[in-house]
Amino acid sequence: MTAPQTYRAAVVVAPGKLSMIDRPIEAPGFGQVRIRVEACGVCHSDSATVARAPANLEHGLTPGHEVVGRIDAVGNGVEGWHVGQRVGVGFLAGEDRTCPSCRQGDVVNCQSPVITGMTTHGGYAESMLAEARGLVRVPDELDAAEAAPLLCAGLTTFNALRNANARAGDVVAVHGLGGLGHLAVQFARKMGFHTVAIARGADKAELAAQLGAHRYIDSESEDAVEVLRSLGGAKVVLATAPTGTGMSSLVPGLAARGQLIVVAVPGDPLSLTATDLVFGARAVVGALTGTVYDNEQTLAFANLQDIRPLIETFPLEQAQVAYDRMMRADVRFRAVLVMPAYDGPSAV
Repeated sequence: MTAPQTYRAAVVVAPGKLSMIDRPIEAPGFGQVRIRVEACGVCHSDSATVARAPANLEHGLTPGHEVVGRIDAVGNGVEGWHVGQRVGVGFLAGEDRTCPSCRQGDVVNCQSPVITGMTTHGGYAESMLAEARGLVRVPDELDAAEAAPLLCAGLTTFNALRNANARAGDVVAVHGLGGLGHLAVQFARKMGFHTVAIARGADKAELAAQLGAHRYIDSESEDAVEVLRSLGGAKVVLATAPTGTGMSSLVPGLAARGQLIVVAVPGDPLSLTATDLVFGARAVVGALTGTVYDNEQTLAFANLQDIRPLIETFPLEQAQVAYDRMMRADVRFRAVLVMPAYDGPSAV
């Protein structure tokens, strides 16, 4: 079978607007591999790319940073990776090894990170180039469309929970049951926490139980702070719902030395009372993704514990539809673009 000379890609042509184009397939440069994309998650962070006007309408950027596929070409200077290998690429697609922060494992503070779909073309495409240093090994047992959201949404929640000051048996509350929250509940339960889900509406109680929550709090009919206090206080509240008011209101429900961990970015500010922080030594912290190694551990843990995102899939040609529905929060729970089957190099 003759290898294709071009590939389809979605590109930003105007703020909020994507268009499909054909691009010539490129050879990977030094330290790069070329990936035949199988699936790419549609994440709210993609809006940072899609909402901006492209600098060059003829070469608009391709979004997408939850990418799963197989290597189909390897550039010079690449070691440890081969054609046919199954890989993923997450939000932070490569650290700068000359950067002091990166050398200490603090990739998020790198001054020149490679960010998939923001500083380089991403995975809303049939093919993409990626830095080999940013590749993630993807277990064969994971379906590509289900693995893709784990590379950002999964990593964000998994890393925030495992790096928190909670221990197995502690009360951990997940604020929100959306794209991040539904994964966070699963991770919290499998990590051994007394898992509490907080959302609006009695209709979400059954879902919370199915995901593994020991207790569901309907914030419309219950006082979430009082419920948390009745459980001894939450050691951690993981804030995945983008509402500053909602996040702030839960701080009094934290146990002594408890943490509110913010992983969603709300449009309104957090408003805190110093008394709630000082008396009880409570803290508010933020968390953002992690390293390649963290991402591989996320996938391994999800595979071991049978944690999967709930997804809706779309063909690549419907990238605009998938993006628009994600932005309207009209997807239950993660939108994923699935590429056409490709009879190319396979694992060896």
